Amino acid sequence: MEATVSQTIQFSTWIQPEKVGRRPSGSVSVSRPLTDLKKLRVLVSARFPASKASNRRKNVALEVSCCYNNFPGSVVESENYQTPFDEALLLKSKSEEVGPYLDGRCVYLVGMMGSGKTTVGKILSRVLGYSFSDSDTLVEQEAGGISVADIFKLHGEDFFRDKETDALRKLSLMHRFVVATGGGAVIRPINWKYMHKGVSVWLDVPLEALAQRIAAVGTGSRPLLHNDSGDVYTKTFMRLSSLFEERGNAYANANARVCLENIAAKSGQEEVCDLTPAAIAIEALEQIHSFLKQKEGL
Repeated sequence: MEATVSQTIQFSTWIQPEKVGRRPSGSVSVSRPLTDLKKLRVLVSARFPASKASNRRKNVALEVSCCYNNFPGSVVESENYQTPFDEALLLKSKSEEVGPYLDGRCVYLVGMMGSGKTTVGKILSRVLGYSFSDSDTLVEQEAGGISVADIFKLHGEDFFRDKETDALRKLSLMHRFVVATGGGAVIRPINWKYMHKGVSVWLDVPLEALAQRIAAVGTGSRPLLHNDSGDVYTKTFMRLSSLFEERGNAYANANARVCLENIAAKSGQEEVCDLTPAAIAIEALEQIHSFLKQKEGL
């Protein structure tokens, strides 16, 4: 007689990241950056897939999932492994390291259009326990809900920049915010006065990668790009190059720099487009931590 059996077990354990690796049995693998962490307490849930019970011995595929401080890990199956688990651990660890140094100060992300400020900013806000704000969105709300592209069209760039400065002024009075700024926010010195009340971080992305990203989604929402004619990638790259010549020195005023080419080199990636937003956020936390420690003379 045979019966269908499905069983789940759950337990917590301590792991040493440097001793964990992928083996033919399908054990959890974590990336090398985790070796800078000490022992981690993780919750492990194991599920034995439903099968028919019998007295014959056989191997079954075991599914295991892990989480650390409520950050879910990936599901690990025999001969199948995904990567979010280690990035979640590092994000949590780095945010806990930098939190006391930040002491509630806002984080301002600056960089060219398409550099990922909003995506990375939302990750940082989540792991730091901060709120997230996008200065372009605040300007749109102040202008009656119309888009940035329409603001440029109807009122001109100077009107937009004035509203942008006002939004940054208001944000500088706040605490515990991660702010994604517009690509041109760096051109006004008064904006730096407001942003330097917190910590500013430059997301430095190669222009070729930016042009590829923007060309892939279209330039309609980019008022400084969409009026140019010609091949989308070429016109985007040329315009971005011109804008960077105007703004490059201004971006360098940021307290910390996150260079995607450096991240790719450290992680063995050939292209910056292969980097995950989480990997960029981890580097941002490391650079913020380094800046604040240096500022305090540690």
